[in-house]
Order: sequence, then structure tokens, then C-alpha cells
Amino acid sequence: MNVVAIFHSYKFTHFADRKSEKTKDPGELTTGQKISTLLFGVSNPRPENTCVPAIYQTIKLQSNKEIECWSIHVKKAKGTVILFHGFSGQKASMLDKAAVFQGLGYNTLLVDFMGSGGSEGNQTTIGFLEAEQVKTCVDYLTKKGEKNIFLFGTSMGAVAIMKAIHDFDLNPKKIIIECPFGSMYKTVCARFKTMNAPTFPMAGLLVFWGGIQNGFWAFGHNPTAYAKKISCPTLLLYGKQDTKVSKAEIDEIFTNLAGQKHLRIYQNAGHENYLIKYKAAWTKDISLFMKTDKKNLQGKARID
Repeated sequence: MNVVAIFHSYKFTHFADRKSEKTKDPGELTTGQKISTLLFGVSNPRPENTCVPAIYQTIKLQSNKEIECWSIHVKKAKGTVILFHGFSGQKASMLDKAAVFQGLGYNTLLVDFMGSGGSEGNQTTIGFLEAEQVKTCVDYLTKKGEKNIFLFGTSMGAVAIMKAIHDFDLNPKKIIIECPFGSMYKTVCARFKTMNAPTFPMAGLLVFWGGIQNGFWAFGHNPTAYAKKISCPTLLLYGKQDTKVSKAEIDEIFTNLAGQKHLRIYQNAGHENYLIKYKAAWTKDISLFMKTDKKNLQGKARID
């Protein structure tokens, strides 16, 4: 079981060659393919950017790894939104959401985490080491004189934001986080459940070996705890049909958020890009949150 867990954890945290074939969703696998996947782990090709913005500037920043960003400016900007993608994603996947922020009058900085797109390596730590890359981006804008910095992240990107605020005392104006998991152990368990595989003891072994291979204690990677140090205004977004993050995890994170907060639930969305099914609603929610000043955020948190 340890040998199997070592295979799984390495493949889970290290992307394969870009030419390799990505393992299909569990529902699309044959019984033989499911057995092979359970024994040897998933094949996850290195995420690559397949499109670029019309007008942008490429920026390279040195963090714990060298990361590549796209900077997109608008006239008379109200501030800058930094966008962070999810697991197995890349900055090009954030272009549609960046366009919404640009339409609202904000500059955007789209980021490739390490292992993805134009950034260094093939490693991912599901938000743990990526938190330092969030800090690097905030420091970059701060040094350039930007005073109105907003953070947006989906899934792993949301977790990286939460950990960065917890670890480095970052003070963004506001943050928007989509479907962050409650803990590393819970998100690994969820992936086993999607394959109808028992979580014990393999999920725990995978988390243990994944941490060992990547140099950190993965059982301590706990966004639920990170939330307690987040005091800036926060918009938390979630899809009710999400099979990778439970409503209970979202509720616990929401309860622990220390500042002004708002939870928006999209009834028919899963762990996916909310613009696919809820573009109008998502755009409205983002617009209202970005426009609302802190004074008007006082009072009870609203859950839709």
C-alpha cells in the first residue's frame, strides 16, 4: 500500500510530459482503466497556455520558483486584480474572468503557478508552496506603487491565497475565493470517492507521502484554519453540485472567516468554471462585491 501511495502522490504533485494522455474522469474509465489508475495514479500532462490576450505584457517574477504572469491594463484603473488558477490549470484559463474585472475598470495580473504554463518546473503542491508565489505577486505590485490590490482564486488558487494571507499577513483590499477545500486530507478523500474507492487507509498514505516528497507536512495544509486570519472583505463562491469540495467544508471556512463576508451558492454548478452556467449571475455578484464599500459590508453575512 505504501508503494502504491508513493506512485499516486508523486503523480498527483508532479505533472507528466505535455505529450502524455490525461487520465479521463472516473465515469469515463473502463473497469480495467480504473484498476490501473488506482494502482499507479493519474496521468496529468503539464498544463500549457493555448491562447493569449489581445494586448498584454509578460512578466517573470522570482519566487520560490520562477513564475510567469500576464499584465493587462485598462484606462483609469481603480486598482489591480491578481488571478490565480486551480489545480491542473494555467493563466489562460483565467482570461474570461479577467475580462469581467477589466470591464469593471480594473487592471489584471494573471499568474501561472509553478509547474504550469510559462512558469518553472513540473511540481504542484495544491496551494502550499504556491502561497509564497501569491506573496511575490502582491509584493511586485506593492513595489510598483499599487495601493488597491484585490485577489481572486479558484480551487487551489483560492487555497493559496488563504495560506498566503495566513502566513505572510498580506492585506489586500478584498478577496474572492471559489470552492476552496477544507484540508488536504479531505480533498484527497474526495478524489477517492469519485472513483468509488475506499478512502481508508490509502488517502492518508497518499497525503503522508505527498508531503514527504514535496518537503512539507501535508496534514497541516488546512484552509479551514487559514480562514481564521482572514479579516479583509471576502466573497466565497461555491457550486452546490461540487463532488470535490463538500458544503460542510465551505460552511466551516465561511464560519471561520474573521472579516466581512458573503457566501454565494450556485445551485446547479459543480467543481467547474462558474461562467459556463452562471455567467450573468457570477458577473453581477462580482460587480456588486467590488463596488460595495467596507462600511456597507457591516452586519450579518448573507447566504444566497
